[in-house]
Amino acid sequence: MVKQPAKILVTGGAGYIGSHAVLALQQAGYEVVVLDNLVYGHADLVKEVLQVELVVGDTNDRALLDQLFQTHDFAAVMHFAAYAYVGESVSHPDKYYRNNVLGTLTLLEAMVAANIKQFVFSSTCATYGVPAEVPIPENHPQSPINPYGATKLMVERILADFDRAYDLRSVAFRYFNAAGADPQGRLGEDHQPETHLIPLVLMTALGRQPSVSIFGTDYPTPDGTCIRDYIHVSDLADAHVLGLEYLLQGGASDRFNLGNGNGFSVREVIETARAVTGQPIPAEEHDRRPGDPPALVGSSDRARTLLGWQPKYADLKQILTHAWAWHQSRHGLASSVTP
Repeated sequence: MVKQPAKILVTGGAGYIGSHAVLALQQAGYEVVVLDNLVYGHADLVKEVLQVELVVGDTNDRALLDQLFQTHDFAAVMHFAAYAYVGESVSHPDKYYRNNVLGTLTLLEAMVAANIKQFVFSSTCATYGVPAEVPIPENHPQSPINPYGATKLMVERILADFDRAYDLRSVAFRYFNAAGADPQGRLGEDHQPETHLIPLVLMTALGRQPSVSIFGTDYPTPDGTCIRDYIHVSDLADAHVLGLEYLLQGGASDRFNLGNGNGFSVREVIETARAVTGQPIPAEEHDRRPGDPPALVGSSDRARTLLGWQPKYADLKQILTHAWAWHQSRHGLASSVTP
């Protein structure tokens, strides 16, 4: 057992999921340093809300990493620093391979040099591609259909090789659709540009955009729209702390799905958001987008069994209620919307 408080480096800790993980680490008694290039992260959340040290820099900067590891005695690294726009990964794969793969490789090399042996990795269900079975288990074939998923799968393979070669143990979490916000309203989702359904629905409720788009109404699902597994971001963060503690206690490298194990359709999300916000939330129907599977739902039985993970906020209404409170405080109602 590592003596408390252990110090953890969190890359991408100014982003959506990373910042919630920092908060969970603090609540569990860990000391945290954040490394973030602030391309998509928010320095104000790290400095004002989390109040931890923020190092502005990139995981591709080996000299900076070496300096960080010489300055701090880190017990482990938790890695969220990745680009995650699927469409952009198709149009600019070079950007994704350079940041997501080469940046991670540089980080791992610096860890080996500094004799840091524990690594918690933010992976994705996109490594599976189009599922052959639902719910998706961890042993489902991994066949990503876009460069984003391919970069995450490549890192998983690198981690397996680093375990064998350098005894660098890792936990990789393949998660489904992160959603919601800190229940106390301190943190939440704020992407520019925004592509995720729930914040787009809530920004429509706030009057920040005229409508939300439904892509495809003819899927083989109960209401014809895509079904996705939405997992509360605070539950994700808790799982990362459990994964870290598993490694610090000597656990072997492993891979875990993180999801609720049930799915909600696009129409269900919009209808629930209308009930939560009291706003009409206009929706426009469009043709399917290429590559969108009808249903993506994950089995998280292994995380529950081996890590003792138990989601606290599995209810869609809870997820939306927390996200709505955050979006109201962060963005405010537009004057054209009546409360």
